Amino acid sequence: MSKSLTPMFLGSALICAAAALSVPAMAQQGRAEPTPRISVTGEGEVSLAPDMAILNLSVLREAETAREAVSVGSAAMKQVLAALKEAGIAERDLQTSGLNIQPRYTQPGPQAKPQAPKISGYAASNSLTVRIRDLSTVGAILDKTVSLGVNQGGDITFVNDDLKPGLAEARKRAVADALERARTLAEAAGVKLGRILAIEERPTRSGPMPLGKVMRAAAADSYVPVERGENNYGTSVNVVVEIAP
Repeated sequence: MSKSLTPMFLGSALICAAAALSVPAMAQQGRAEPTPRISVTGEGEVSLAPDMAILNLSVLREAETAREAVSVGSAAMKQVLAALKEAGIAERDLQTSGLNIQPRYTQPGPQAKPQAPKISGYAASNSLTVRIRDLSTVGAILDKTVSLGVNQGGDITFVNDDLKPGLAEARKRAVADALERARTLAEAAGVKLGRILAIEERPTRSGPMPLGKVMRAAAADSYVPVERGENNYGTSVNVVVEIAP
């Protein structure tokens, strides 16, 4: 009985061995060769004239009590707000950005027995962020706010309200720059380019920078000269291009 089954077992074993040998061969045949490619990075930048200014202004007042300091500062800020609205600044472009109250201390003189500093009064600071859409009025507005009691801040940042058109142009320039680099590399290597396999954009960088404090200049002159300059916006892209067969 066992002798008659031996050929059947041998046949099954041979079939299994043949199948096992055929699997790696089929895997090698089905494995695609990696597509030859060129990877490059392109950069694009645009310069835009700003169309809006952002001012940070503060009113600082000191008094014997915290309530009095806040009250005096609030009265001055109300005058500033009224003047800004009269100058054409919309309410949506006026935003209170901070209210800070701090005690003022007097240091004890040299004595035999150490003493802790004593509170001599309070300082209250009321801060305001202003968006100015008519840039021709920036200098006059600074001068007016200083005359009404603004005595801190004065940071100016020139920005662009709508960046979409500028960034779209920067992206086009970045892709064009990447493709030009790819063509240069392909020509140097003696190959031809095929289809684009991938495009990936890197984080966008933008250029508006604060001009710094100008309150001292505003206090010294009746008109503050302000130059808006230009803002630079840029982006970069990674482009992968196939090398044609």
